[in-house]
Amino acid sequence: MLAIAMVLDAIFGEPRWLWSRIPHPAVVIGNAIALFDRKLNRGPRRFMGVILVVILCLVSGVLGLAIEALPGGGVLSIVLAAILLAQRSLAEHVRDVARALRISLGDGRRAVAMIVGRDTDAMEVPDVARSAIESAAENLSDGVVAPAFWFLIAGLPGILIYKSVNTADSMVGYRTERYAAFGWASAKLDDVLNWVPARLTAILILIASLRFDLWSFVRRDAPLHRSPNAGWPEAAMAGVLGTSLSGPRSYHGERKDFPFVYPEGRKDLRPSDIDACVAMLWRSWAVLFGVAVLVAIA
Repeated sequence: MLAIAMVLDAIFGEPRWLWSRIPHPAVVIGNAIALFDRKLNRGPRRFMGVILVVILCLVSGVLGLAIEALPGGGVLSIVLAAILLAQRSLAEHVRDVARALRISLGDGRRAVAMIVGRDTDAMEVPDVARSAIESAAENLSDGVVAPAFWFLIAGLPGILIYKSVNTADSMVGYRTERYAAFGWASAKLDDVLNWVPARLTAILILIASLRFDLWSFVRRDAPLHRSPNAGWPEAAMAGVLGTSLSGPRSYHGERKDFPFVYPEGRKDLRPSDIDACVAMLWRSWAVLFGVAVLVAIA
């Protein structure tokens, strides 16, 4: 089922003609979280944030079990899994940054602003390219490997629970006055659910590139990242491409001097590096697909 879902996602991606007519499941999840944010984000906020996570997991799990139990539930599970995977859309969005950057720096800044949350107005060409590659590596884990992993482990309930928690983390898991307490449970559970997939993503990248010698660098540099999980795929991608990732950036006008991941790599990144990253996304996908096929045969 996972192998078929991966193929469907790779072929069809996110067809605009469909999602312009009906809401995407991720949009439905996001709207539900926004509603809970308005209703629950008050009083003992950390406790209410735990309630949010419990509700999301229960509803997602029960919904997944109910769909699997329907006549044709297996087919529906495959289709929903394909929809919740994001390989093709990820590759397309990252590739669009390279294309835009080849037109002009301004086009590149606008394109990368679609996929990152940092300030882009003052970015130079290497900053745009680095941002796109970082987003690609992190989202290969969050948007492809982790959903596939949880679908393989726990079927439709698993992938629905993962996507709900991951979406909640992206919406309320910020260290701001409003969300530091309320989003704590979402952020922590998202870290737990991504712990294995993040490290698996790094391994897939190294297998796809046949660069097993880089594992020591990945283990060395992954902890340098501010995230307990994102550093693993980013360190692997940095080593494979020979580029430095992470490093200083600006959020809401405030510069953050984060350390570089793989600091000995090249820092003068170009659109061609983004192209190489997109190629690595597909090669990593192919390795994951091979694993899914082997599991199916076994």
